[in-house]
Amino acid sequence: MTSLARFHDDFVKALYAQGSGGEPLPAFAAQRGFNVYRNTVLKTCIDALQANYPTIDRLVGSAWLRELCSAYVRLHRPTDVRLIEYGADFADFLERSSLEHELDYLPDVARLDRMWLDVHSAADEPCIDVDAVASIAPDALANTVLCVSPSARWRWFPAYPIYTIWRTNREVGEWRGDIAWQGEGVLMTRPDGAVRWQAASVGTCAFLDACAGGVSLARAAQAATEIEPALALDRMFAQLLTSGCFAADCAANAPSPW
Repeated sequence: MTSLARFHDDFVKALYAQGSGGEPLPAFAAQRGFNVYRNTVLKTCIDALQANYPTIDRLVGSAWLRELCSAYVRLHRPTDVRLIEYGADFADFLERSSLEHELDYLPDVARLDRMWLDVHSAADEPCIDVDAVASIAPDALANTVLCVSPSARWRWFPAYPIYTIWRTNREVGEWRGDIAWQGEGVLMTRPDGAVRWQAASVGTCAFLDACAGGVSLARAAQAATEIEPALALDRMFAQLLTSGCFAADCAANAPSPW
């Protein structure tokens, strides 16, 4: 390692680790100006992390969240100059810190905040022409493979009403105490440049998982109804088409699943 590369490495370690692990700090870290620089860097990271997780901020309060962000920042340096990408594994960090907050649902709420960021910053892709899909004969449609848009994200949360918790706080709505404490799913899309979200059943999530795996619509429908037998496939498919979760110019024939 060159002397310049070693200096850069020591500088970054001093910024975040502050001599942890028994290693002495470099001489430059004792200078007053370095502390100012360190505090600026750490504050910027904490600010970015707090901004990336607004629902968590509303749930637990800024003071508590910033304290947890401070602990995260000292362990996880930014790896991308785009700070919107910072904290991709913050939900996992919350999960490991569960003994501190005792809010079992908090990591999954953070995952939805991250999902929103991923949808917001994903590549642009025109949505599929709904009228064109409607014109496909039923037999041919069953054998068609549709590509999921790069800006679509979905997830099923089996243990808690994560979507309701997230949406109520994200939309700054009034919390209803009578909601069913059961699993929920969510679908996020960006059909017109703005992130949209909607509830998604376990069968809908299974259908999208199958479509993302490149199988025909018939096989995707089979996967959906196996896990949710009462699922109304026609209604679900119509809602997915209009939500903007399928990409344009990506319909192809697949080998017959039967």
